[in-house]
Amino acid sequence: MGSERGCPPAGAARSSSGGAREGASASLPETLAVQRRNRLSRSKDFDTVYRRGRSASSRYLVLHWFPREDDPAGEPRLGLAVPRSVGSAVARNRVKRLLRESWRELLPTVPGGQDYVLAARPGLAEPVETRGKEWLVGEITDVLERARA
Repeated sequence: MGSERGCPPAGAARSSSGGAREGASASLPETLAVQRRNRLSRSKDFDTVYRRGRSASSRYLVLHWFPREDDPAGEPRLGLAVPRSVGSAVARNRVKRLLRESWRELLPTVPGGQDYVLAARPGLAEPVETRGKEWLVGEITDVLERARA
């Protein structure tokens, strides 16, 4: 009796939702796929960049970088570190989104074959909110120039 009124069988639900997911991922713009491939996501990668890499900083950002031995001619990969001291969850997510967008604009000028971690310092959310993305692109450019020197 309970099976007549209950939810549909688990197999049917999985097959229909799985098909919807596959169709949705196939229609994503290529820029998102490239961006996702160029991200650091494992804590092991972050630790390697922090411990074995070098860094350059400005008032609001710290850029850590480390050359990849497994793919020296590959595209640069980026990891973001935005601590709670930057602001609320909403502010941190906005900062991360703007950092990714700014990095994507600068990607053609970034040296390849390296892993980067861009760490935000406390107080970054306010100037990003008031000055905008163009200011943030300038800040990242400044840190990248310090890294090249």
